[in-house]
Amino acid sequence: MKNWFTKNNIRWAVFTVLVYALFQYLISVNIINSYYQVVLYNIGINIVLALGLNLIIGYSGQFSLGHAGFMAIGAYCAGLVMLKVDGTVGFLAGIGFGIVMTALIALIIAIPTLRLRGDYLAIATLGFSEVIRIAITNMDDITGGAAGLNNIPKITNFNWIFGVIVISLVLIVNFARSSHGRATASVREDEIAAESMGVNTTKYKTLAFVIGACLASVGGALYAGNFYTLTPGIFGFMKSVDILVIVVFGGMGSLSGSIVAAFLLGLINMFLNDYAELRMIIYSVLIIVIMVYRPNGLFGNKELNINAIFKRKGGKRS
Repeated sequence: MKNWFTKNNIRWAVFTVLVYALFQYLISVNIINSYYQVVLYNIGINIVLALGLNLIIGYSGQFSLGHAGFMAIGAYCAGLVMLKVDGTVGFLAGIGFGIVMTALIALIIAIPTLRLRGDYLAIATLGFSEVIRIAITNMDDITGGAAGLNNIPKITNFNWIFGVIVISLVLIVNFARSSHGRATASVREDEIAAESMGVNTTKYKTLAFVIGACLASVGGALYAGNFYTLTPGIFGFMKSVDILVIVVFGGMGSLSGSIVAAFLLGLINMFLNDYAELRMIIYSVLIIVIMVYRPNGLFGNKELNINAIFKRKGGKRS
């Protein structure tokens, strides 16, 4: 337990509380009004999705394009449960059901595909994601088919999203610092060398893949509890690309980078809504320009230094 109460952890806890208090204040005084809250919730959901994908790509070095499929599983599982069970109990049960189903399907997908590498793995995961989407579309009696699910209760709010982000960060950071995380990082750096040192590379790639998929499932559940309606088209190839852009833009292996990138890209999208015809062109050009000057992303593989934030302004004492 002593490891939990280090100076660094206490500073992060204080910083988290301050950020939470700031957003709650801005919402309470209507500076963040109902429109900006929709934008904020979308950004928060994308952060959860990006953190999960960053675990797969940035920490284990596996290039996956199947994140939208796992998000769809979590969203539909949560939506179906919430239509049957009201309130917070239904939402939590839906999240749990989605996590279990996603973990099982991710495990089934991971065992054959994670023996592949690079582009081959990306194509395989993309294929499985499309299989999941098409399966949901054809399960008319359960999922509503192409028409989707309607009248899903709105449960998601800022508290839920902020809490899930914090839990996701704690989970990934502790995983990265554990022996399992270090073994996973060794696979990313050099898989052949890791194997020669006795690391079970398939095991650790699968572990990272399943955890990342489960975080995507939770992101999907938050989405289901926020938008009343689900249709299979939401979870197509472009959704996976959107999350991949956030991870690459922020820096692969940087959790701080994923959070900052999700905010920046979310705000850029919001401001470009008035230019619907040119939005994707301007959005793409901005990303190209940024990546030309920051090819490793905004943060590279570095993280936010909490000690620098709390550093005394008075400088060194004589």
